Formats: sequence, C-alpha cells, structure tokens
Amino acid sequence: MVIVLALILGAFGIYFSIRDGSNQRDVTLKNAAESAAHMGQIMSEAGMTQEEMIRELDTLKGSMREIDVISVVGTDNVRLYHSNHELMGTVYDGTIPDFAKNGPCYVVNEEGPSGPQRRAYAVIEGPDGKTSGFVMTVMLMSNIRERNFKVLFIFLGVILIAIAAEFLISMRISRKVSDSLMGFEPDVFSAMYKIRDGILESLDEGVIAVNADSEILFMNGAASEMISGGREDDEQMSSGAKLISGILGNGEKEASIPVNLHNDVDIIMDRHPLTEDGKAVGAVGIMHDRTEYTRLAEDLAGTRFLVDSMRANNHDFTNKLHVIMGLIQMEMYDEALNYIQNITMVQRETISEIMKRVNCPSLAALLIGKNARASELNVRFTFDKDSSLDAQDVRLPDDVLVTLTGNLIDNAFDAMNGKGSTFPSKNKNKELRVGVFSNDGNLKIKVEDNGPGISEENLEHIFENGFSTKGDGRGIGLHQVKSLTEAYGGRIDVRSQEGEGTTFILEFDGGKNRNV
Repeated sequence: MVIVLALILGAFGIYFSIRDGSNQRDVTLKNAAESAAHMGQIMSEAGMTQEEMIRELDTLKGSMREIDVISVVGTDNVRLYHSNHELMGTVYDGTIPDFAKNGPCYVVNEEGPSGPQRRAYAVIEGPDGKTSGFVMTVMLMSNIRERNFKVLFIFLGVILIAIAAEFLISMRISRKVSDSLMGFEPDVFSAMYKIRDGILESLDEGVIAVNADSEILFMNGAASEMISGGREDDEQMSSGAKLISGILGNGEKEASIPVNLHNDVDIIMDRHPLTEDGKAVGAVGIMHDRTEYTRLAEDLAGTRFLVDSMRANNHDFTNKLHVIMGLIQMEMYDEALNYIQNITMVQRETISEIMKRVNCPSLAALLIGKNARASELNVRFTFDKDSSLDAQDVRLPDDVLVTLTGNLIDNAFDAMNGKGSTFPSKNKNKELRVGVFSNDGNLKIKVEDNGPGISEENLEHIFENGFSTKGDGRGIGLHQVKSLTEAYGGRIDVRSQEGEGTTFILEFDGGKNRNV
C-alpha cells in the first residue's frame, strides 16, 4: 500500500511538474521574444549602431540561460542579429511568422536546422507603426527533454527515498501492532475476539471489565441485565464500574463479595485486578445472581435437616422397638399393640400437621427433625395447630428463617435437658410448643417451653455474645437470633418465669421484612 501510494503521488508530481515547466518555458520564450522586439524597436528609434544592438542582445541572451537561440530578422529576411554571430547578415530561410493570424507574439513547435524546436515569434514595429521585422527565440526540444529527464530522475529519487522511509516506518508500526496483538495477525485476532465475545455473552454470570480510569471496557448481557435491567443507562453503568474499581488501589483479589444493587438485585461478586509490570491497569468483575446460590443453599439446608431427621428418627425408633420387644417378652401383647398405635399416630399427626401448615421445605424439614430430636430427649413436641406459613407470603430468606427457628428450639432443648439443667420436678413432663404464623408479609415465630425459666438478673444479658449459664464456648445462638432479627427489621420479645418456663416471640412487619 505504501509503495503504490508513493508511486501514485510521484506520478502526479512528475506530471504536474513537467506541465508547469512546459508552461513556464513558453512564458520565458515569449518574454524573451517580446523583450528583444521591444529592444529592437527602441534601438531603431534611437538610431543605435549594430555593434551597440549586438551588445544589448548578447546581454539579454546571457541573462536567459534556458534560451538557446535569439534571432532578429529584418523586413528583407536578413538576420540583423543571431546568438550565433556567424549567421548575422545571412538570409533567413525558415518559417515566416503569421502575426495577422496568431497575434503579435505566440509560441509554436517547429523544425529547424538543429532539429525539433520550441519557438516564440514577436513582431517589431517601426516608428510609423509598420512591421520592421520580427524576433525569434528558440529552445531546442533535446534540451527540453534533458531538463524533463532531470525532473523525472529527481522525483524518482525522492520516491525511492520516501518508499524506503515509509517502509521502515510501516515495519516499525506493524511490529508494534503485532506486539500489541500478542503476535497474532489482525484477522486471527479478530476471529479470536469474536469467539471470546460469543463465549462471554453466553455466560449466565455477569462479566464487567474496567480500565485504570474506571471506564467500562466490556460488559456482557448478563451483567447489563443485573445492573440496569438491560437498559443503556449511563448513571447505572457508572455505578456498575464502581462495583469493581475499588480494587484498583490495593490490587488485591477479592472473592464472594455480597452486593445489593440499587434495583434490589442481590449478587455475589468476585473481583480480579489486571496488572502489568506490577501495576494495576484494570479490573474484571464476575457477578453471580445470589438467587441461584440462595436456592441451592435452601436445597442443601433442607437435605441436611432431612438427614438429621432420619438420624434422630432412627435412634428414636430403635428405643421404641426395644420397648415393644420388652412388652412382647413380658407377654403384654395388648399393651404392645396400644403402644405401637399411639406412637405411630402421634408421629404421623405431627409430621402431617407440619407438612400441611408450613409451605417452606427447609423449615418443614427442620421442624420434622426437631420433632424426632425431642423424642430422643424425652420432650413432648407440640406444633401449634393454628400455625400457617406460606413461603410466598414471607420475604425472609429461608436460611435466615431456619437459623432463627432452629436456634430458639435448640436453646429450649438445652434449657430443659442440657448439661447442668435444673428442671424443677421429676414428675413434670418436658414440653416444647412451636408455632409459625404469616399473613400479608407479617411473620411471627413462637417457641415456648416449660423449662426452668430465666432469672431476672440473667434476662438482661441473654442476648450478649458469649453469655451463657451452661459453660464456656456457649452463648452464641441467642446473640445470632437477636442480630438477624434486628438486621431484617424485626423485634424479639422474651417472657420467662423461673420454675415455669420461657417463651420467645419473633415478629416481622411486612414493610420492614426485606433482604439486606
């Protein structure tokens, strides 16, 4: 491309230079002819001698080096002057100029004794206004071609130098481009870019990249959807850039950062700095929709609680089988039959009530597991028949709901059956009553036990982190319950009487119960 461009520019330069040179030569020929004719007219009027005329015309010829011949011809066709003095006084036998047709001064190509020539003719007028002769100025075509060849060679030299310089510059630029493309050819790099772009656009995870100035370089469709719902919004795009520009200063990789976007979209973000020569030149953020992680966590939590439930049930049923085996060995068949019917009915009714009234798989699995655990601990587990919970009606995440309810139930178990527990009466049956209620976004969780209760002195400290009357390493559960309740806009109420029991009530209003 560089060579072709240089040749085209050179060809235009040669053409215009030769054309302008040709025009300039014609002007020079005409000027010389007119000057000689004017000088001849003055000399004639002033009565100058021939020697004086020859000196003046030789001076004119010397000042115009491009003119090869100046000849002054009189009316009798005798050469009054010729730049070749030997021809002065001889008869001019060449072309007679036609001033009537071509004007008082004109330029024309003609043949002469020395070959092809470029001539200019100018008329000499006498004092009476009549023609007293003419002037002929000549440039030999051989000299003109020689000058044109010089111009051509000069341009060709310039073109070659320009091509060499441009070739070196283009090689240097090409090398820089190649280095910037990591050695790939542009078409290969373009194909790789299209493939990469297609891969990134097909991902469910959002990918966003910024430079050192926090300007967005790339954002795939998933990231745009998470940040602005797929709309081109400069303000929201800017907020997307700010999500990952924070690591430009420290250059440290960050993983699993929870982020709540302005459009109430919860995401988890991994942020990776891009460094060059140890300096951060940009960053890449990978955005994961937290909804998927929450759903997976809920599924795993539900599975874990079902496993716990199966383990507890297995232990409980083993104990019951031992009771049945003892009754049979004692030949108390009616008692064994009644015992089997009673425990089957109680288990079935409790599980049925939980599954019917709790439309949240994770919480239902937790309650079923805690029911089995209560049997192991010889605690009567009662699920409030007025309970009603619809997952669609509660904005609290399932994992938070499970954590709150599970901690309260475990705290009740510890109070009634834990190490160091001072249950007031051996004849008093240990009972645990659980209820969950939801309506129009409002949620209420109630856990009531008939354990030893909490003293007024300890009641002020039960939610402090690490406070416990059961020994070191305890006192975390109730602190977590209070922290989560307040974080999600709820309130907690504790009612306790020593020797009678304790009741925990958690309440969340629909307007405040939201993800944070």
